[in-house]
Amino acid sequence: MTIKQLNSHIISCDASIRDALEILNDLSGSPMTLFAVDDNQKLLGTVTGGDIRRALLRGLPLSTPVNEAMNTGFTAIDSDRNIAAKVAEGKRRKLKLIPVTENGIITDIINLDKIKALLPIDAVMMAGGRGERLRPLTISTPKPLLKVGGKPIIDRNVEILEQYGITNVFVTVNYLHEQIEEHFVRRNESLPTPPANVRCVLEPRRLGTLGSISLVEGFRHDNILVMNSDLLTAIDFEKMWKHHMKSGADLTMGAVPYVVSVPFAIMQTDGTQVKGLEEKPTYNYFANAGVYMMRRELLDRIPQGEYLDAPDFITSLIAAGRRVEYFPIEGRWIDIGSPDDYRTANELLSK
Repeated sequence: MTIKQLNSHIISCDASIRDALEILNDLSGSPMTLFAVDDNQKLLGTVTGGDIRRALLRGLPLSTPVNEAMNTGFTAIDSDRNIAAKVAEGKRRKLKLIPVTENGIITDIINLDKIKALLPIDAVMMAGGRGERLRPLTISTPKPLLKVGGKPIIDRNVEILEQYGITNVFVTVNYLHEQIEEHFVRRNESLPTPPANVRCVLEPRRLGTLGSISLVEGFRHDNILVMNSDLLTAIDFEKMWKHHMKSGADLTMGAVPYVVSVPFAIMQTDGTQVKGLEEKPTYNYFANAGVYMMRRELLDRIPQGEYLDAPDFITSLIAAGRRVEYFPIEGRWIDIGSPDDYRTANELLSK
């Protein structure tokens, strides 16, 4: 929230119930919750219309201080500790707002109606590719800025990250990088308080899916989400993060189901001898979705400024005995890499 928005939800614990009612009345269109603080701005409780109604039913006059009507069993996030769990608790309790505190003093207020979760991870989106299969569309426009449903595909992915409370976002750029850099300058200027701080990182040359991460500075969390910027996906990042943490994985890959149907009878053989026939079999696989969640400590394994693709890196992790997991993506997943896929994505969003 902006400072003005934050202050509009804060009330002194010495203010009257009438004062609280007047402030709540002015919050039309905003969650109707106030946070009561003492003279040192320390959070003491929350006040809603329901709290005031119960106080009045107890016979308390409108002149009663709100500290006699407030709820002291509130949920708050204490700095960066247990962020995801606290947000999940707030959603279970059907709270609208949840305060972030430092030493008991409110530093921010999170609107739970506007986010799905608040995940303690950083994000890196890869946006340096040339998009050659989409030419001529990408001759003068970088693929991440191609519009899907009237909006650049990379903006759709930034908005998804914001829904999961991921606000420290880096975009690695190379091809036509000036356009992407300018795009985010304009985006940041157009929003009064951008939910995500998006910063572009320029590759001096193409460094592969993961090589460019070695150039990023400013990670704040122990886990990093790495993804292609040209995906149209409905992945649940909260579920993926929970799976990643519970499994103890060093790296978790997003995976999409891939079915191969063979229209012929497949021979089962022993040398040149046919031992059986399988008529028109179907094989089910999981394919790499271009979405990875990795422990920050793995950055030490990425050579500075050297080319490195994700499959090579993951293969090296497995060879070293590190734990690599996969997380199945349910629902929509389209890689905007070909004219047919790009057309499909636009048709899907138009509906």
